[in-house]
Amino acid sequence: MGRSRYKILDERYPYFITSSIVNGYNLLSEKRFRDILLDGLNFLSRERRIKLYAYVIMSNHIHFISKGNNLSKCIAGFKSFTARQIIDSMIEDGNKYWLNRLKEARVNNRTDREYQLWAEGFHPKQIFSDEVMEQKLNYIHYNPVKAGLVRRESDWRYSSYGDYNCDSTGYVDIDVYRG
Repeated sequence: MGRSRYKILDERYPYFITSSIVNGYNLLSEKRFRDILLDGLNFLSRERRIKLYAYVIMSNHIHFISKGNNLSKCIAGFKSFTARQIIDSMIEDGNKYWLNRLKEARVNNRTDREYQLWAEGFHPKQIFSDEVMEQKLNYIHYNPVKAGLVRRESDWRYSSYGDYNCDSTGYVDIDVYRG
């Protein structure tokens, strides 16, 4: 399977973005790997001048809402950085079980890497109205409840829910969307 056919067409608007771990592996169930994603999101927010409006890290994928110049390139950099950090951690720990699966998952004809952590591409959906933004924010924040990980949105550490609903700041610097 090749690169994503989905494209960022107009960088003036925010996008709802989903990136998944290859083969749906639940690698992000491990706290240390989720923490790597938090670091990556903070890097995107602070250094790349990307507006990050919301996020949630699930066991095998991540959703976030963002906008900015060169958004596709920034997301590719995020995926590359987080993949390298997670794979290096697995190598350091001698985690042959997951390393073998990630080696098997490598996309055919890719000679630039030994392992494949993220599924190819990502799925951006343009947010063109306040109504759609509200729907996507609710979807992101309710996702851990729907998946049975927690009872309430506020119980999930790995999302921006607290920034929107609890007068607290989360683990990632976000721009709270005000409409």
